[in-house]
Amino acid sequence: MNSLEISSPLDFKNKAITLFNEQYNNNSIYNKYCKLLKIQPNQIKELSHIPYLPIQFFKTHKITSNNKIISHLFKSSGTSGARSTNYVSDINLYEHSFRKCFEFFYGPIKNFVFLGLLPSYLEQKNSSLIYMVTDFIKQSEYQESEFYLQNYKKLHNTLIKLKKENKKTILFGVSYALIDFVEKFPTDINGFIVIETGGMKGRRKEITREELHSKLSVGFNVKNIHSEYGMTELFSQAYSSQDGVFKNPPWMKVLVRDINNPLSVSLKGKGAINFIDLANADSCAFISSDDIGEVFNDSEYKISGRLSESDIRGCNLMFN
Repeated sequence: MNSLEISSPLDFKNKAITLFNEQYNNNSIYNKYCKLLKIQPNQIKELSHIPYLPIQFFKTHKITSNNKIISHLFKSSGTSGARSTNYVSDINLYEHSFRKCFEFFYGPIKNFVFLGLLPSYLEQKNSSLIYMVTDFIKQSEYQESEFYLQNYKKLHNTLIKLKKENKKTILFGVSYALIDFVEKFPTDINGFIVIETGGMKGRRKEITREELHSKLSVGFNVKNIHSEYGMTELFSQAYSSQDGVFKNPPWMKVLVRDINNPLSVSLKGKGAINFIDLANADSCAFISSDDIGEVFNDSEYKISGRLSESDIRGCNLMFN
C-alpha cells in the first residue's frame, strides 16, 4: 500500500516503472500484449514508453498479476454486450485507495451524510461504485446516510430535513436519476455537495456535461456540480469540483494518446485517455481507455466523449 504514498513526480515515475516490470513478469495477458508490440522492459525509461493495455481486454480476458484467490468480482454497468470484470484478490487495497482518494479531495468521510441515488448500479449488482458508496455510508457518523431507488419523495424530504439541520451532506447520483429527481422535486440544497457520475445509462438522451450541470445547478440551487470519474477496471477515482475539470489523487496519472496511433503517447494535449493507476497492483496499472478528452499542463483533464466501436476494434485486432 505504500505505492500510494507519492513524494514527487520522480517518485511516481520510479514506482510506475517498477510496477510495469512486475506486471510484465506476472501478468500473462499484459506480457503477451507487450511482446506482440515487441517491447522489452529495458526499453522503458519514461511513462510515455509504457504499453497501455486496451480496456476492452477486461471484457474478454482475466486480467490479474498474481495467482491469489479471488475474493470479489466487480463488473461494469454496460447496457449492452459483454461487461468488463475486475478480479479482486485484495479488497483492502481497493478500500484503502478509495478512502484515501475521497479524503484527499473532501476531508474525513465520517463528517458527511452520504445519500446515494444510484438505482441502475444497485440493480445490476457487482458494482465497485456501490461497494465504495456503501463503505462511505457505513463510515458516516450520521444515521441518515443511505441509498435511494425510486422513492424520490423520501429523498426530497430527507434533503429538506438535512438542510434545516445544517448537516454536511453529499448526494452521490447517477446522472439520469439526478435529472429525473430535479424535474419532479426541485430542491434547494445550496451548501450541499452534489456529485454526478455514470452518464445516462440508456435511460435518457445523452447531453453534454455542461448541459447536465446547468440543469442540476438550477434544480438544486447549487453553484457548482461535482463529478466523480471512475471505472470498474481502476481502483482509483478522479473528482471534479467545477467545470468538469478532473483531478487525480497523487498515485494516479492520465496521459493522452493519438487516436490514429495508439502507441504515440504524450503527457498533455487532446486525444484518447490513458491511465496509470498504482493502486491496480494486482491487475494492470496501465490502461488505454475508450474515452477522449484533453490533458492539461498540470495533469488536470476533461473528458469530452468516447471512441467509436470501429476505433476500439482497430486497436484490438492484433490480439486474440
